[in-house]
Amino acid sequence: VQLVESGGGLVQAGGSLRLSCVVSESTSRFNFMRWVRQEVGNERERELIAGRTRAGATNYKDSLKGRFTCSRDDAKNTMHLQTENLKSGKTAVYCCVAGMAYGEGDEYSLWGQGVQVTVSS
Repeated sequence: VQLVESGGGLVQAGGSLRLSCVVSESTSRFNFMRWVRQEVGNERERELIAGRTRAGATNYKDSLKGRFTCSRDDAKNTMHLQTENLKSGKTAVYCCVAGMAYGEGDEYSLWGQGVQVTVSS
């Protein structure tokens, strides 16, 4: 299974980007899909940006609520992250993650290579 992200790049603070993730197989089998962010040079730390379950429930990093919107389309095997009013900061890589959660922290996940986002001041 391949997950391929696109839509990253350089944007000015206050701008927006639409990130996309295309999966090579049906996404309907994944009970969760997420966007995870890693700062370049600090790849040990990953932060969950947004996620959407197969049932349609979404969750967001608290500081991003209202500015980021995560959507998934299982008919097209895609997930998107619409970002608005981006804040300047360190360059980060946004990774698409898809997988199955079995409860009690047990889960199986697949990761894309990620797409780089730089927000300039």
